[in-house]
Amino acid sequence: MAVLEPRNFLQPCLLLLLREQADHGYELVSRLGPLHDGEGDSGGVYRALRGLERRGLVRSQWSIPKAGPARRTYRLTGEGEAFLDLQAAELRQVDDALHLFLDRYERSTPGADGVPDDGFGQDRTHARPGAGHAAP
Repeated sequence: MAVLEPRNFLQPCLLLLLREQADHGYELVSRLGPLHDGEGDSGGVYRALRGLERRGLVRSQWSIPKAGPARRTYRLTGEGEAFLDLQAAELRQVDDALHLFLDRYERSTPGADGVPDDGFGQDRTHARPGAGHAAP
């Protein structure tokens, strides 16, 4: 489940965004919102991008627009594609585990009447203490 920690989940989110299209850091920060709740931490995004670049998962180059300052454009590498595929497989496993947990949680909640079952098919509000249970 460590994949879901915000610091770890940021990386696959950035790789996915870069798979969709190469982009500048500022644009990646704005596109990241629906995928990751980084609370607008652009510094964290740039640190993650530098780390991904050191690992060879992304590469960047400076682009000079006709107007405005030079910007670094990030692109996904072949190694980054492969790593993203691995991360997606891990996230699918986490997704399966979370769905299993939530399904079991929903089944274990009290019934529509708000009265929990005692585990033996007995409504706790009507069962007598010890009724239907073997004495220890």
